[in-house]
Amino acid sequence: MLIKDLLAKESIQEEHVVVKGWIKTARHSKNLSFLEISDGSCFKGIQAVVEGNLENYDSEIVRVNTGCSVIVTGKLVTSPGKGQKYEIQAEKVEVVGWVQEDYPLQKKRHSYEFLRTIAHLRPRTNTIAAMLRVRNATSRAIHNFFQERNFIYVHTPIITASDSEGAGQMFRVTTLDLNNLPRNEQGEVDYTKDFFGKPSYLTVSGQLEGETVAMALSNIYTFGPTFRAENSHTSRHIAEFWMIEPEMAFCDIHGNMDLAETFLKYLIQHVLDTCYEDLEFFDKFLEKGMIHTLQNIISQPFARITYTEAIDMLLKSNKKFEYPVSWGIDLQSEHEKYVTEECLKRPTIVTDYPKNIKAFYMYLNDDEKTVRGMDVLCPKIGEVIGGSQREERLDVLLARMKECGLKEEDYWWYLDLRKYGSVPHSGFGMGFERFIQFVTGIPNIREAILYPRVPGYVEF
Repeated sequence: MLIKDLLAKESIQEEHVVVKGWIKTARHSKNLSFLEISDGSCFKGIQAVVEGNLENYDSEIVRVNTGCSVIVTGKLVTSPGKGQKYEIQAEKVEVVGWVQEDYPLQKKRHSYEFLRTIAHLRPRTNTIAAMLRVRNATSRAIHNFFQERNFIYVHTPIITASDSEGAGQMFRVTTLDLNNLPRNEQGEVDYTKDFFGKPSYLTVSGQLEGETVAMALSNIYTFGPTFRAENSHTSRHIAEFWMIEPEMAFCDIHGNMDLAETFLKYLIQHVLDTCYEDLEFFDKFLEKGMIHTLQNIISQPFARITYTEAIDMLLKSNKKFEYPVSWGIDLQSEHEKYVTEECLKRPTIVTDYPKNIKAFYMYLNDDEKTVRGMDVLCPKIGEVIGGSQREERLDVLLARMKECGLKEEDYWWYLDLRKYGSVPHSGFGMGFERFIQFVTGIPNIREAILYPRVPGYVEF
């Protein structure tokens, strides 16, 4: 039986149980040992009290220490100790796996930098184990949210020939011999000899392909890995991450904002309901007041302002920012945090960004200077969700692509959607790890994923 199920019991009748897990701490004396055991099912472990009359007490039990794997059979009883509801009176302890003396995870605080060097072992730490349980709970909530609203889950390709963001920060996929590249008459790499017959890349987003399905099934969502070849070393960026991307036909920017706000609140409530002990740990050791922050987010409506209004707030603040403020700039993290934490003191949805800093597919407003893009900004973290009403007008989309230097022939299938039964449609994307970083207070996004992929680092 899982430890979380044992600890969740309202009452017990001194029943026999079997627990399988790993030793977190061990205290030994001549005739008595106290073993704290974790199986990863919840934040707390359970204590096993082992008396010295067990057959293997002197030969094995007194030698177990942090990291050893055990199977404990015994009676589940009410614990007389403080801070623990139940404990196990051990009748049998089987040591399944021993730990060598050089085991790097002793019972002490380790730096995140050190733990990344042993990423294959760090799920055994409190921080990473709690993070993984929050990831699991959030993943389940994501699917529940969309399925309850009749969205259809689709799987978009990981390998693509198109750049949905138009930024060119993509990982190339090739089977060509890099030591003997084929060349055409112009001396350029001849990609007709490559596996797909043309340049191909790891996807940065499933949005464009998602739009094709929304034009047939109305409301869809994707949830899968994406890749960005950004040479970024910040605490908010990694090269491989997961994205949640809904696309909705017959939906404008207002419906998009409504869904994004409801979605975030739903996920936060689910994490509060299912991972409260993990959040208590994060609140105590990583980000004090995090639980209060999360509760405040779900208890009040999000603010909604335009990009121009946000710029005015920043200019009127008389605050000296590292990145100077002027209309037309891309909002930086420090700007986003100021708006949400000091001005409006709540999550904020910013809309109507200058077209020159947003993607080609966003709906062009009548002023021809701004587009119906939206970013959902949260205190502590900044942008969590980015989205837009998509441009459904063929002539406008063609003009925007020309402005951005994109070739029509590369997006012929995307343009077809505007020729054959086009409708107003909207969608957004949320970086899964960015959300996990936000709800846990983990300072670096590299601790919000099992094996981080960043510039110069692809271990494990």
